[in-house]
Amino acid sequence: MDFDLSDDHRLIRATVREFAEKEIAPRAEEMDREAAFPYDIVAGLADIGLLGVPYPEEYGGSGGDTLAYVLTLEELARVDSSVGITVAAHTSLGTNPIWLFGTEEQKREWIPRLASGKELGAFALTEPDSGSDAGALRTKATLEPGATPGTGEWVLNGTKAFITNSGTDITALAIVAAVSGERPDGGREISAFLVPQDTPGYTRAPAYRKMGWRASDTHELHFEDARISEANLLGRRGRGFAQLLTVLDAGRVSVAALGLGLAQGAYEMALRYARERRQFGRPIGSFQAVAFKLADMATRLEAARGLVYRAAVAKDLGRPYELLASMAKLTTSELAVWAASEAVQIHGGYGYMDEYPVSRFYRDAKVLEIGEGTSEVQRLVIARMLGTAGSQEVM
Repeated sequence: MDFDLSDDHRLIRATVREFAEKEIAPRAEEMDREAAFPYDIVAGLADIGLLGVPYPEEYGGSGGDTLAYVLTLEELARVDSSVGITVAAHTSLGTNPIWLFGTEEQKREWIPRLASGKELGAFALTEPDSGSDAGALRTKATLEPGATPGTGEWVLNGTKAFITNSGTDITALAIVAAVSGERPDGGREISAFLVPQDTPGYTRAPAYRKMGWRASDTHELHFEDARISEANLLGRRGRGFAQLLTVLDAGRVSVAALGLGLAQGAYEMALRYARERRQFGRPIGSFQAVAFKLADMATRLEAARGLVYRAAVAKDLGRPYELLASMAKLTTSELAVWAASEAVQIHGGYGYMDEYPVSRFYRDAKVLEIGEGTSEVQRLVIARMLGTAGSQEVM
């Protein structure tokens, strides 16, 4: 089934698909095997405007909407999730906080650099002891006042974990959440900061060795008396946690698109193999056990696609979309894991071999149920929103 997309949306989908199939797919197995960040592919994506899809042309972006961005991520993840998450983390997490909460001066300084794709942004919220409980972070930011108001420095100390795009040669900055003081009620005040990559005292540990997303860049970050200008506070002091939750709501739409694309790619590989592989004198797809798996995959894909696109359109129309975003993220992440598993099963022994891309898809899928809020957290978010008076409409 083909959704009723505009001509512009069809064009961007076709453009990304062509690039993904010609430039990414032939290299994906090698990048995964060598855990090599694909600088040339990222440069190619930048050249055709795919690192700043949802940002206005005035700020160096492509002027697309959320649906165009979702289509972009879906097509990238359809062939390789490492490239998909590189684009998603940069756009939704590394750039969007500045767009949503930055001053005009901060936007003018950073958005054109990031939206061009010549530089990447990272989002540093998670810590070794602060995952689903994001409010438990320990990184501290202490303000040392200057001689005149506004000329002081923030001094950061702490550690961040599992941060995507944080150690590449083209990473420009990280958005860092830190405890900046104490609230009047005695609670911890959390603020967000723009921390340039070259800040003294800001260092990166060696890249993680990962089960999946091997060609994406992921590091632990350390801040030891890292000093930044007082002007690098992002948004209002003490509003950092609320700001970052808003960013994560939007980010769930992008992760949902990644899950949708991975599931679509797994399904297409399984369908193709079922038509080609012969056992007992006929294609294995003609056996009911295999045919029913493919029927279920196709059906769940269409249902999930409608949910993801609907969340994107709701956001574009300025309507409440947070509930749909959590539903879409939950649905597609679990769909991706299931579809990849079924695709491996259909491939049989060959599915367990890394020479077949379905093996990579199987490894890449699992993290979708963990990042941007685990499936358990998504169910908690959805249940709370459904149980709250005046909750967002689903129908």
